[in-house]
Amino acid sequence: MIKKVQELAIHDKDTGSSEVQIALLTDKIETLSNHIKQFKKDKHSSVGLLKAVNRRKKLLDYLKRNKMDSYKNVLSKLNLRK
Repeated sequence: MIKKVQELAIHDKDTGSSEVQIALLTDKIETLSNHIKQFKKDKHSSVGLLKAVNRRKKLLDYLKRNKMDSYKNVLSKLNLRK
């Protein structure tokens, strides 16, 4: 698993918590961003990037409403929103 996912996981086999999903989406977003920089005409990947960004935004909004301490922890670990 990704190092950031292991840091944010609640227990060893955690794959579904919001924190882990956000970490996985962040990794996917970084990968797709690099891909799109290289292949500017790849519109299908840019749609996938937008979907991943919107999904991560919704999960971050959920954490902000329900678990503020976890929200701040995720932002600091993943270097989001400076």
